Amino acid sequence: MIISINNVAESTAIFLGLFIIAVILSIRKKTSTNFFSTAITAELKGLAILMVVFSHISYFLVTDNRFLYPLGTMAGVGVNLFLLLSGFGLAVSAMLKPLRPGQFYLKRLLKLYTPLWLFLAIIFLADYFFLNLHYGSGYILRSFFGLFPRADLYTDVNSPLWYFGFTVLYYLAFPLIFWRKFPWLSAILLYLGGYWFINASPSYFSEVLRLYEVHIIAFPLGVFIGSYWSEIKLLKIRNHLRSVIADSIYKLLLILIFGVLSSAFYYAWLNPGIGVSPQSEQYMSIVATLALLGIFILKPFDIKLFYFFGLYSFEVYLWHWPLLYRYDYVYKILPAWLATILYLILFLVIGFIFRTILAKIEFIISEIKRKNAAVA
Repeated sequence: MIISINNVAESTAIFLGLFIIAVILSIRKKTSTNFFSTAITAELKGLAILMVVFSHISYFLVTDNRFLYPLGTMAGVGVNLFLLLSGFGLAVSAMLKPLRPGQFYLKRLLKLYTPLWLFLAIIFLADYFFLNLHYGSGYILRSFFGLFPRADLYTDVNSPLWYFGFTVLYYLAFPLIFWRKFPWLSAILLYLGGYWFINASPSYFSEVLRLYEVHIIAFPLGVFIGSYWSEIKLLKIRNHLRSVIADSIYKLLLILIFGVLSSAFYYAWLNPGIGVSPQSEQYMSIVATLALLGIFILKPFDIKLFYFFGLYSFEVYLWHWPLLYRYDYVYKILPAWLATILYLILFLVIGFIFRTILAKIEFIISEIKRKNAAVA
């Protein structure tokens, strides 16, 4: 249900203040010396899912999109962060330990589909029994296959799942296209494949092609970066620089780079290119995405708030919109700033519970397979 908010400016100011305080209080000394550690990846995923959640609240849940401004204006950057990190992770893994297509699909796609299947089973049953919502058998079957050709926020079971279908297309293409000897060519082919798909305009995906169009660079770019990423080489370069220039100059250089990246992000934030053209929107979003990537790599501290949201980012992605739109009672009875805080806490709790249930299911399945193998 769409929510009306009184005192939008006051509610936004209170939430922004508390959110900034929470971020500051969660800052800790950096624990890893790696340029791109798993902690940084988790933080970026956490920031990305928060961007998406804030945007969905600001522009689609409440009647006044000034609520949560300016936090709610960067959903596209959040999506690109997820896509870039996915491409990066797959490329790094493929360079270290290549898998045959069958092995890749079994390992990678199951990680995507298992949470989706459990989520869909729960939400379809909940919608039926609690809200008396009826989805056709074809719609349900298509959803379990990961096909989401629509993104209607108010009628689909979970409109953000358009991103899931988009990601699956890249996952299906990746093991067939990726070539370890020429990974740059693989990245180009992935981009050209996305470009061709958009221009072919398949009617089945006609309602989500606009969403695909503004995000076709991020995944191939992540593949390109991941293919050539080397922590060892970067550490050697850093150590060499620190040995040949004064420590004060080295720190000044980092500050200057950090300042340039921050300026680039700020510029892209103020000039997102929305409404100009899909290409302008995509390019400015990529600028902001790469700037954030550099900022998080260079920052000398960890942000635990983002880290925890990053740990459960996929679970938050699956659950946040149905809970906010169809099952909301919190915004109806509490001030908007407090409701938003409680929902963020709730999403983390649900993420933990959902992850625990999945782990139990996976353990039971592995035990059954082990016993069957022992009997055989």
